[in-house]
Amino acid sequence: MNDNRTYIQTIEAAWEDKTLRTQPATQSAIREVIHDLDTGKTRIATPTHNSWQINEWAKKAISLYFMMQEMEMMEIGPYTYYDKIPLKQNFKELNVRVVPPAVARYGTCLREGVILMASYVNIGAYIDSGTMVDIGAVVGSCAQVGKNVHISGGAIIGGVLEPPQAQPVIIEDGAFIGAGCVIVEGVMVGKEAVLGSNVSITMSTHIIDVTTDEPQTYKGYIPPRSVVIPGAYSKHFPAGTYHVPCALIIGKRTSNTDAKVALNEALRIHHTKH
Repeated sequence: MNDNRTYIQTIEAAWEDKTLRTQPATQSAIREVIHDLDTGKTRIATPTHNSWQINEWAKKAISLYFMMQEMEMMEIGPYTYYDKIPLKQNFKELNVRVVPPAVARYGTCLREGVILMASYVNIGAYIDSGTMVDIGAVVGSCAQVGKNVHISGGAIIGGVLEPPQAQPVIIEDGAFIGAGCVIVEGVMVGKEAVLGSNVSITMSTHIIDVTTDEPQTYKGYIPPRSVVIPGAYSKHFPAGTYHVPCALIIGKRTSNTDAKVALNEALRIHHTKH
């Protein structure tokens, strides 16, 4: 879109006044926003100099889109679906490799060189160039994933639509998300961080840097190039002392780490021969 202001005003008005949601101008604005999310002209969250800006109106547009869409049968090759949201289909034009039965919903932006193994990507998500989403992984609604990220098998990158002001999960460039990881509730993973298998992080999870004499605790944020593994810490309750899950930062990424988490280039050669 050349100018978002008109769409923003229309969507904000419809969000507050449900009687406006059936008007053709409102529905046209909503469809335009979803189209722009699909092509990357609009994003749920955009990087700024040192943080991220959340575009609440775009999240509202997705919720309104769900409200206005009707259930319908969809047949894609041998697969049949019954849903409100169409599936993304223009993968060849985007130079995106999609391995059956991977699914990306319309309203998802996939940049050139993305690889979807048998995985699922929900509406509003943005996946930048060169990223691989491995078998059984899920990228939830509105999640923002950077360039050259590897989301390993079975990992869950959580989605969020409401409240509109809530930050989506953000995985910055070059990060490695190990098998079975769960990253939810708007957690941000910094550039080139490495999460070992089965690390689970919510906004309340203690992320403890144990590399110095005194531990430093983060919540909702993993610093760039951190190497993270699952851990536990002792916490006192009325019934006694128990071990509570946490994430441990045990070091910084090195050349040896790079070699261990490097993407398999053979899997990434998917350009069409001319």
